[in-house]
Amino acid sequence: MNGLAKILDWLAAHPRLAAMLFGLIAACGFPPLHVWPLTLLGVAGLGWLAWRSESARRTFGLGWLFGVVHFTFANNWIATAFTYQSEMPAALGWLAVPLLSLYLAVYPALAVLAAWLIAGRSRKFGAFALAFAGAWVVTEWLRSWVFTGYAWDPLSLALLGPFDRPGIAAALPWFGTYALSGFLVLVSGGIALAIMRRRFVAVATAFAALAIGMYLPAGEREEGTLAFTLIQPDTRQDELNDPTKFEEQFARTAMLSRKQRDVERRLVLWPESGVPDYLEDGYPTRYYVRMTANADPKFARERIGRVIGEDAVVLTGAVDLEIEDDRAVGARNAVTAINSAGEIVGSYDKAHLVPYGEYLALRWLLEPLGASRLVAGTIDFWPGPGPDTIELGEWGKAGVQICYEIVFSGQVVNAANRPDYIFNPSNDGWFGAFGPPQHLAQARMRAIEEGLPVLRSTTTGISAVIDADGVVRSYIGMHKAARIDGYVPPAKPPTLFSRLGNWLAMGWAALLILASLVATRRGAR
Repeated sequence: MNGLAKILDWLAAHPRLAAMLFGLIAACGFPPLHVWPLTLLGVAGLGWLAWRSESARRTFGLGWLFGVVHFTFANNWIATAFTYQSEMPAALGWLAVPLLSLYLAVYPALAVLAAWLIAGRSRKFGAFALAFAGAWVVTEWLRSWVFTGYAWDPLSLALLGPFDRPGIAAALPWFGTYALSGFLVLVSGGIALAIMRRRFVAVATAFAALAIGMYLPAGEREEGTLAFTLIQPDTRQDELNDPTKFEEQFARTAMLSRKQRDVERRLVLWPESGVPDYLEDGYPTRYYVRMTANADPKFARERIGRVIGEDAVVLTGAVDLEIEDDRAVGARNAVTAINSAGEIVGSYDKAHLVPYGEYLALRWLLEPLGASRLVAGTIDFWPGPGPDTIELGEWGKAGVQICYEIVFSGQVVNAANRPDYIFNPSNDGWFGAFGPPQHLAQARMRAIEEGLPVLRSTTTGISAVIDADGVVRSYIGMHKAARIDGYVPPAKPPTLFSRLGNWLAMGWAALLILASLVATRRGAR
């Protein structure tokens, strides 16, 4: 008891250092560490500091310091991306991460500021915790779309269970990602209040209840009827754009894709950057020559058809070009569907592009200063129109989300034409050690929210088959060339979240803030 009092006294005497410490430990709840109790303790600490704060300015500053450290640690994988390009110093990555975090930290700062303005002056911690939870929902949602959005690592990611069970994230269909983050903030507030009142049995009970929720088994496993073969070719990032390696890469993918079992029809899944060839007709010949000596997209498609065999369709990552005046003025990060005859039977263009990865924002200013994209090439990628469903007949209705797109809650499915499954091809080879497990976890969140299976094919891992409960049925670890064969897990009926989207999350936010206002008014009487 005396030891705890001393710790709290020290934290209260050094609020800025405490805020940064809490930001660090809160990030430890995300994969690959996934020490989820630390996220609750970190957020509880931030709430306690903000509630004690004496001014709006100081409150905002504490939230901002929390966010700077929190996002710097959680997004450390971004620095690794700079080691796979030659235009800028690799060390710049270790500067880019904290610079990005200076901006991202504004959102937790706004959340604690809003809570302080709504309820902080009432000195009722319960009212403050309600306002903090509601404000966090709103600010996390804002972070997902302001300035094109950066939705990576919502707090609720810490509530996702191990691969074989959904954890507390099983509640996503009734909350959505951002409202579930608000639930975490609210529970953290309860833990903070119990610690302040020295009710340690209540703290232990809360963590025990959460642990039970995290490890509850998933529901009964159901099997689908559409056979698939999912490929991870282990194409390393430092070889991906090397023309001397293109044929070797294709041969490895082809070998892994051969039909090995007797099935009526088969869906074959290749990753983002799955083929080096341009597959569309109509480009000037010089563009095809750069990719293959045959200079013939028809040949490229037909040999893919021969690889997958009869009664099969492949979905593969590819690059399409935008041609004007006989030259390429833009590119599309695409998924192309090809049948066994080598015919294109559908396509999708990535809509949510990565700033500075797939296009150079403020090119007119930054290019003269020596800045460049992290992805090879001199022309920018152009965005597609948004979530879409590819109609593949006997091979089902495929929703497609390429790489980074899968992290955007409420933005992954065409609600007017609901797919049977979501295909999420990705190139995670430049994401370091932290990025791939975080990316996989966020794909699991989308599966639970939408009630749809997600099939992830990546260049270097982690590739996985995720059912509509967010359970990982099968996966291929990092840096392995392998395949997964199975049947696409069945979809569930549309969830409440799939019908309402983030309006559901905003409804929860409004309810929490309203409850805080009621508690504040009662405290003033």
